[in-house]
Amino acid sequence: MQPTKEQIEKWHNDPKNWKLGSIYYNPEDPRGWVNKRIEWMGWTVNFANKKGIGIFAALTIIIILMMVFLPKKN
Repeated sequence: MQPTKEQIEKWHNDPKNWKLGSIYYNPEDPRGWVNKRIEWMGWTVNFANKKGIGIFAALTIIIILMMVFLPKKN
């Protein structure tokens, strides 16, 4: 079930859902990818959601693989 726009705004504005001010952690929110607290700054991951943790892990692995396997310019 998709949350309503009002529910999303309520979750987004609730300081209890933001750890250390910038880490989104809300087990009630089914979305894995959410707007950052300051929305113009982009997106962040919902670390209380399996989809969110999967997104974070995939991005981290891609970055590491790029650092290891892409040729270095001298």
